[in-house]
Amino acid sequence: MDFYRTRFTEKLNESLKAVSPIIAIVVLLSFTITPVPASILLLFLFGAVLLIIGMMLFTLGAELSMTPMGERVGTKMANTMHLGTVLLLCFLLGFIITVSEPDLQVLAEQVPSIPNSVLIISVACGVGFFLAVAMVRMLFSVPLSVFLIFFYIVVFVFTLFAPEDFLAVAFDSGGVTTGPMTVPFIMALGIGFAAVRSDKHAEDDSFGLVALCSIGPILAVLLLGLLYQPEGTGYTPAVLPDIQDSLELWQCFKDGFPAYIKEIALSLLPIAVFFAVFQIFSLRLKKKTLLKIIIGIVYTYAGLVLFLTGVNVGFMPAGNFLGQTIAGLPCRFILIPIGMVMGFYIVKAEPAVYVLMEQVEEITSGAISGKAMGLSLSLGVAVSAGLSMFRVLTGISIFWFIVPGYIIAVCLSFFVPKIFTAIAFDSGGVASGPMTATFLLPFAIGACQTVGGDIVRDAFGIIAMVAMTPLIAIQILGAVYKVRLRQGKGEEELPVLLPEPEKAAQPVVSYLDGLGDDDIIEL
Repeated sequence: MDFYRTRFTEKLNESLKAVSPIIAIVVLLSFTITPVPASILLLFLFGAVLLIIGMMLFTLGAELSMTPMGERVGTKMANTMHLGTVLLLCFLLGFIITVSEPDLQVLAEQVPSIPNSVLIISVACGVGFFLAVAMVRMLFSVPLSVFLIFFYIVVFVFTLFAPEDFLAVAFDSGGVTTGPMTVPFIMALGIGFAAVRSDKHAEDDSFGLVALCSIGPILAVLLLGLLYQPEGTGYTPAVLPDIQDSLELWQCFKDGFPAYIKEIALSLLPIAVFFAVFQIFSLRLKKKTLLKIIIGIVYTYAGLVLFLTGVNVGFMPAGNFLGQTIAGLPCRFILIPIGMVMGFYIVKAEPAVYVLMEQVEEITSGAISGKAMGLSLSLGVAVSAGLSMFRVLTGISIFWFIVPGYIIAVCLSFFVPKIFTAIAFDSGGVASGPMTATFLLPFAIGACQTVGGDIVRDAFGIIAMVAMTPLIAIQILGAVYKVRLRQGKGEEELPVLLPEPEKAAQPVVSYLDGLGDDDIIEL
């Protein structure tokens, strides 16, 4: 019981530190340059409480369930199964996870010229295919940069011919399909696959799955844009709520809970079923370990329901209103520095970011600190938010930012340690999570409404920008690390941090196995 009390306290402190800055920024703005209606401010504050509790439960649940599930399934698949079977299972896993991803439903609504089912199935096929490709790369130790260069060349060729209205939505799709539900499981799956290898580069290859899975949706949406040749992809902004009393305030959240209870259940069900099948026919974990994973799944489910209800019902109206108001000020270019400050802090509240940082620290034995990674991510997202606000104010096409950005990111991959490249490209999908989609995107949409821009072309694309700049920021961190390593030890590569070869074929054992039955019973 003491273990769980300690973990709850740690996760609560993490959540408070992550969310408090963005709460402080919104409250400060509301009492100074952008007066906010009381109804919207109360929605935001109530949503913030749900977000803090939800983030605490989710991060603890991911540790208890998603990470050990992914590690064990990945190790078992790589150890005992035929390559064809592994690739088929990876495709199916990527497909079913993506179909049930809540953020993909939002994306589908933004492309009215294509039926929702067609778009969702196409994107899911793209993710499934690239998850299989990522496993092939990992098993055969092919450098990640080779795949990234080839597939991004294909992407940029497609952008030359796709309708302009589809560019921002296509690149945004790469971020929304790697949500907080799927990222922990997919990343742990990669760690499990890497655990069966005994070479010194296995740790480098344990990352990169999210990076490759993010390419599939981009190609799928661009291809659909070519095939359907739509006449327009208009967007109708949501109406801001007007709440008169506390009962109406509660009604907003009361109406939101059932929708997210259903959505998260549908999102979590495929992963749970996939793991259950493995447990019955292959894994056969002990009852104690299985019970811990089930408890973790319950925490994950409850945490995501609270988190997504809080950000969608409470944060989205506040972001939209602030964007409208700030863009209407006499000096509207103040939107850029305010957007940068929001971007710097908002990434700290992305639930999957903490999962990534903890897994990076664990697999590198602390050689890459979570604090340094978090700072690099924050700086990268701050730059992307500032550039996105500049796009909103000027109407410059996202093409002129995305293409140079990815070229720089790919070029950096030749000069930094491999593990930094893999982590960097994973971090892009992780950073562009629900907080970006439900606060920064409405903020950009509100500003775009005020300045009279094209919402689909100018406001959309902020998720893509958030997914791009961490690729550069994390690799710059890798370059600094490499220089310091040369100066300190005269070595060019990261130290080998994997287990000894004779132990590498064993499953990655979670620290959870150290808990006793009494801990579960007391809980």
